[in-house]
Amino acid sequence: MNKKVEEVIEDEISKSQIKREAEALKLIGRRLLELNSKQLAKVPGSELLFNAIAVAHKIAGKHEALRRQIQYIGKVLRNEEVELITAALDKLSNKHQQLTHASQKLELTRDMLIEQGDPKINELITQFPQLERQKIRQLVRQANKEQKQEKPAKAAKELFAYLKTICL
Repeated sequence: MNKKVEEVIEDEISKSQIKREAEALKLIGRRLLELNSKQLAKVPGSELLFNAIAVAHKIAGKHEALRRQIQYIGKVLRNEEVELITAALDKLSNKHQQLTHASQKLELTRDMLIEQGDPKINELITQFPQLERQKIRQLVRQANKEQKQEKPAKAAKELFAYLKTICL
């Protein structure tokens, strides 16, 4: 008897896996649709992709047409560098967290400036040479004086605002 031997191809992808990948691309397409034009400019992609997104923005009110357009965007995304696009989307979505973290770090720097004085000021000026040493020293002295007199921290707030304009 002759038995047919089937070769198992390791590179073969199942139908379910293809569908999961298509759904993932559609989700990326939906995330792209949520972006405004300034944010879209920061995302890498082809002109075909951006044209498909523009069309989807125009037909946003029609449910079925939008669903088909999202499917089309998913199809276009198959030929794009999805890793770069998702990295850009993640960066855009984490902007708020990054800004919050940077502000908290700047507050700690301000507090250390008030506590340590000139050594910390010198360290900060080497890191950010555009800062004015005299202005920082004056605000630090005023903040120390306000702390000793238990007054509201007006100078500390001014110091933070000054540092924020230059360091962030």
